Amino acid sequence: MELGIYTFAENSPDPASGEVISAAQRLKNLMEEVELADQVGLDVFGIGEHHRPDFVVSTPAVVLAAAAMRSRRIRLTSAVTVLSSDDPVRVFQEYATVDLLSGGRAEIMAGRGSFIESYPLFGYDLDDYDELFAEKLDLLLQLRTSTVVTWRGTHRAPIEGRGVYPRPVQDPIPVWIAVGGTPASVIRAGTLGLPLAVAIIGGTPAHFTDLVELYRESGRRAGHPPAALKVGINSHGFIADTSQQAADDAWPPYLDTMGRIGRERGWPPPTRQRYEAERSPRGAILVGDPQEVIDKILWEHELFRMDRFLLQFSVGTMPHAKMMRCIELYGTAVAPAVRKALGTTDHR
Repeated sequence: MELGIYTFAENSPDPASGEVISAAQRLKNLMEEVELADQVGLDVFGIGEHHRPDFVVSTPAVVLAAAAMRSRRIRLTSAVTVLSSDDPVRVFQEYATVDLLSGGRAEIMAGRGSFIESYPLFGYDLDDYDELFAEKLDLLLQLRTSTVVTWRGTHRAPIEGRGVYPRPVQDPIPVWIAVGGTPASVIRAGTLGLPLAVAIIGGTPAHFTDLVELYRESGRRAGHPPAALKVGINSHGFIADTSQQAADDAWPPYLDTMGRIGRERGWPPPTRQRYEAERSPRGAILVGDPQEVIDKILWEHELFRMDRFLLQFSVGTMPHAKMMRCIELYGTAVAPAVRKALGTTDHR
């Protein structure tokens, strides 16, 4: 099983000090995080796309290209690419370029996005939310398999026998489908035989087992071999030297971020009681000391038999030094123990 990190590169005020670092400094810190994750032997680093003032990455491919120059082995993926509001030709070209720069380590994690700012920004109608994704995914998959493409759709100008360059090192470049729990999206991924990334950021992970089985059953019915039907689990987390330190460090930024987003979406405000329940042994978030995180990853592996596990470090703005220590513990304490328990080794 691959173990990795993903981040949205938050840059909201530090809830403890009120300080906001510059976007330039946040990106510098992010490059140091990628470099450390690579050095401590993690398998994957993902960077999300947002078009809001509280996140600094709107173009993950650009940042991943920089990360390619600061790393040697770690795989580099979007988390996610909001494909519905992007141009699949440009997405393919960008990630083919990252793949070339990294020596074949790039991936695309395609999703519809849980935030909607990109739709009006790029001139798309939210009423077309589902149709946009299906159509653009179809084009992206054609671009993976054919250098010269002829394609027609509803929401983009047709392509008549045009070559799309450059071509990536990997043939084909991996495309994962990221979902938040919609059965139709899971069935689509299984039918297409594409790897599935499931975001579990709240509630009880065990409730998602039916969704994963639906994906695998859809893939089997479509004739795809089981080895092609890879599953990734993406969850919130934070690791510190002690359980209490992890809980106390992660709570203020979690409260700030989830409270702010919750107010936008009509969710109830986070409470410390609910937070502690979520970080309990059967909750959705992995906040604790290394052994607690090891135990929860192994428990989720029993549930899902997943091929990849990514932790979002962190939910909200966290001091850079604490983030670096978190990554160090993940790579030097958590990952080796999980690999030993599962009888696997570093995939790279």
